[in-house]
Amino acid sequence: MNTEARLPVGVMISGRGSNLQALLDACKGADFPARIVLVISDRAGALGLERARDAGVDAKTYPRGDFASREAFENAITGAFEAAGVEFICLAGFMRLLSADFVAHWRDRLINIHPSLLPAFKGLDTHERALAAGVKEHGCSVHYVRPEMDSGPILGQAAVPVLPGDSAESLAARVLAAEHELYPRCLRQIAEGSSSAPASLG
Repeated sequence: MNTEARLPVGVMISGRGSNLQALLDACKGADFPARIVLVISDRAGALGLERARDAGVDAKTYPRGDFASREAFENAITGAFEAAGVEFICLAGFMRLLSADFVAHWRDRLINIHPSLLPAFKGLDTHERALAAGVKEHGCSVHYVRPEMDSGPILGQAAVPVLPGDSAESLAARVLAAEHELYPRCLRQIAEGSSSAPASLG
């Protein structure tokens, strides 16, 4: 596929970037309809920055403490993405809540991956909470971002079994493997235009 025909994507991270790596690997495919053009981290030294640079992708750090306000912080990120030609953003372990203004600016061009089968277990500590609830299935969801946390229209989900004797760590590892399959698949759907427009869904 012609490089210029691929959807130019930006990725926001805060840490090790394992989902970023899954997206980078998918984008290496000759027929994959998206390309990552810029990775932004709010934390200096995040391993994901190295992953991006190793793949030949530009990577920048915008520490929140360097900015006088969240508005200035988010405006700088938007400016960097737009200067790079980014048309769509994937959150991949970005650990800050984004403002309603930022979400509105990128509405329907901003997705996140969350380690639960939404709407169950929004927020943090999803694996511990799934075990405490005694559910038989757990998993992950890719969803469009809305101002309310973990509440946007769902693009795709992947379920994994909760096994006898599971710890939060063993369950998390199983869910993470599912995330690495699901996120590139959902990005492909978007880039190919095969995912339904979410605007009417909330």
